[in-house]
Amino acid sequence: MTTDTGHRNRPPAPRLILPTLQPVYDNGTPLAGAALRIAFGLTMVTHGLPKLLGASHGSMADPMAGSTGLIRNVLGLPFAEELAMLVTLLETFGGLALAAGLATRLMAVMFTVEMIAISVALGPTWPWIDRGIEYPVMLGFAALLFAFMGGGRFSLDRRLGLEV
Repeated sequence: MTTDTGHRNRPPAPRLILPTLQPVYDNGTPLAGAALRIAFGLTMVTHGLPKLLGASHGSMADPMAGSTGLIRNVLGLPFAEELAMLVTLLETFGGLALAAGLATRLMAVMFTVEMIAISVALGPTWPWIDRGIEYPVMLGFAALLFAFMGGGRFSLDRRLGLEV
């Protein structure tokens, strides 16, 4: 059964124990979503920019070589250099786009795929590694959330009135 908006009838929202908090939730949810989207995007930029600039990143002296090696040797994919450059561009420019809320759903789907690939590559040793597979797993689920939710109220997607 559908309503005139085309959505299935949903059960009513649970009653709040403190109903006076409803405006806090109503106003805070879009802000929290934007803050998470911005933090996610900028986190990705911090991984892409060193690869793009040929700079070290944390304990990795050559993060581009690390990405290429992971793609070639662990995932066994062809065109490792090209895929590493694609990942670099996604992390750098896609991260900026996601932070701004531009093409949010498209960027989020691409980041979800990237995080799945990283999780697969690290998976055989999970959870027994010190490199933290929990980070790509959590980032993958955050990206999946953005893929379904879109950029939200405080995004360029909303400002432009366009969304995938």
